[in-house]
Amino acid sequence: MCKVGGGRGWFQEELGWEVGRGDKAKFWEDVWIGSVDLKSLFPRLYSLSLNQGKSEGEMGVWVDTEWRWDLRWRRGRFVWESSLERDLNTLLSGVILRKNVQDIQVWGKEVPGRFSVSSAYECLSKHGRGNHDEVFKLLWKVKVFPNVLVTAWRVFMGRLPTRVSLSRRGMMLNSTVCPLCLLHEETCQHLFMECKYAQQVWSQCLPWVGILFVQHHDLKLHFQSFHLFQVSNKQNKIWKGVWVNVIRSIWDQRNLITFQQGVVNAEEVFQRAQLSLGCG
Repeated sequence: MCKVGGGRGWFQEELGWEVGRGDKAKFWEDVWIGSVDLKSLFPRLYSLSLNQGKSEGEMGVWVDTEWRWDLRWRRGRFVWESSLERDLNTLLSGVILRKNVQDIQVWGKEVPGRFSVSSAYECLSKHGRGNHDEVFKLLWKVKVFPNVLVTAWRVFMGRLPTRVSLSRRGMMLNSTVCPLCLLHEETCQHLFMECKYAQQVWSQCLPWVGILFVQHHDLKLHFQSFHLFQVSNKQNKIWKGVWVNVIRSIWDQRNLITFQQGVVNAEEVFQRAQLSLGCG
């Protein structure tokens, strides 16, 4: 069975879109950029949109041969919502619509390609295992600003518009190198765990929390490691809030460097994360 209970079945969940002129795929509801729909990626912005149910081609205008996005909102955005809007615009900047080409539905959201029995079996097995993950249950209990929480969720899902991610989506970039260290390609794994400047931030954070060391660089395990057995669950939620705020602070610093010629400063990044919790 491809469908259970009237909802979208596993087969439908694996379908995506190859974008042409934006005439078929729904802007918010369909998977046409990356491997998750924008409604799930930006739930707050979706709730504010006046364009729910519209295709990509109804979300902007052609000016000669150039496509320009024109998103409509129910009201002005709050400061933290404007940050989400900037992230959305960064994501959209890598999209190239083709005026004379229709949208085409394709198999495979992660890497669109040809359907095969083996690929279908792999997807069916994945869905059979379920998508429940303890780390997300812990994440949604953290008390931080919504935009900070969404950033951490996007990191776990691999949905942040890092340079490598944008390049894989077809965006032409001058470089995919990390703007902090200028040594390795910018992926979520590198930016938040492996970059030498990120490691400097964590080296300040861990002793402040009371954690002696973390033996791994896996993002989810690193998050779960912000747990002390000798303190209450309430305090451990605060420590996980520290982790989430550090992630957001690193991302903000990365954007400051990328778009406003900012300077790398690991101490400032950590202090910003502390202040976000009111712990400075």
